[in-house]
Amino acid sequence: MRPAHLVPPLFADFCDDAALFPPGNAPVAEAVPAHRNHRAAWYAPLVGPFLVGAERVAEVGAAAEESGGAGRPLDVALVVRGGPSGLAAALEETTKWPGLHLVGVELGPDPEGSPAEAAARGCAALDRELPGQHVHGAVELRREAGSAGLPLALDVVAASPYRVKYRTGGLEPQAFPSAEELAALITGCANRELAFKCTAGLHHAVRYVDPVTGFMHHGFLNILLATHFAVQGADALAVAEVLADHGAEGLAAVAADLTDEQVERARRAFTAYGTCSVLEPLEDLTDLGLLPPA
Repeated sequence: MRPAHLVPPLFADFCDDAALFPPGNAPVAEAVPAHRNHRAAWYAPLVGPFLVGAERVAEVGAAAEESGGAGRPLDVALVVRGGPSGLAAALEETTKWPGLHLVGVELGPDPEGSPAEAAARGCAALDRELPGQHVHGAVELRREAGSAGLPLALDVVAASPYRVKYRTGGLEPQAFPSAEELAALITGCANRELAFKCTAGLHHAVRYVDPVTGFMHHGFLNILLATHFAVQGADALAVAEVLADHGAEGLAAVAADLTDEQVERARRAFTAYGTCSVLEPLEDLTDLGLLPPA
C-alpha cells in the first residue's frame, strides 16, 4: 500500500462518490462496499463523502450497517434533488440510521420563480433545518438560457454560509454548459469569494468529446485551473479559454507548478465535484503524472 501523503493537497477530498447516480447507476449493494474500499485505499485522501439521494437513504443506511455496522459509520452527503420541500423529511430519515454520518446536504433548486428567488428559498430551508449541526450545505443554482439571472443568484448564496452547486453535464446535450457560461459562474464565485462544487459530466481530467454521444464534456482539471486563474484575477474570457483547452500535457504542467498558496486558494473556491467512478479521476491523474504510478 502506498502512503496516503502521495495524494497532493490539490486533490484532497476532491472526488465525491456519486456511484449511485447516472450514468453509473451502481446498485447500492455494490456501491457502499466499494466506497468503503476506496476509503481504505492509499488514495483515500482523494475521496470525499458518499452521495445519497433523498429517496435512497433507507436503502443506503441498511447497506452501511450490513457492511460496516454502527461502529463504522459512512460519511454521507444528502442530495435532495426535489428542493426545499423535501429537505426536512430526508433529514429525519437520515437520523434513523446510525450507520450514516451526515457531513453535507446538497439542495436542488426550487422550480418556481427566478434563479435568485429559488436560491433564496434554498438558503432559507438550510437555515431552518441545519442550525447547530456541523454539516456543510450547498444550494444548486437553476440554469437558464443565458446568464442574466446568475449574478443575482450568486449574490443570494454569497450572503449565506453555504456554497453553490452547479451542473456541468447530464444525459442530454443541453445539460452541458458552454465554456462561457461556466466561466461566468467561476469568475462570479471568485469575485464574491464564494465556494462552489460541480456535478455531472466530469468523467475525465481534460476536456473531450464523448465518442458515443458526441457531447463535449468539461474536464475537472480544466475547471480547477480555470478557478485558479479566476481567483488570481483573470477575467471571464481568459477563464473560458482555460476551460476550452484540450492540451493535457500543458494543463498538467500548470497544475504541477502551483504553489501551496495557489493550491489553497483554488481549492477553497472549487471544493469538490461528484463522480460516478472514483477510479476514472484516479487513472487520469496518474496518467498525467499528478499522482504516482501503480
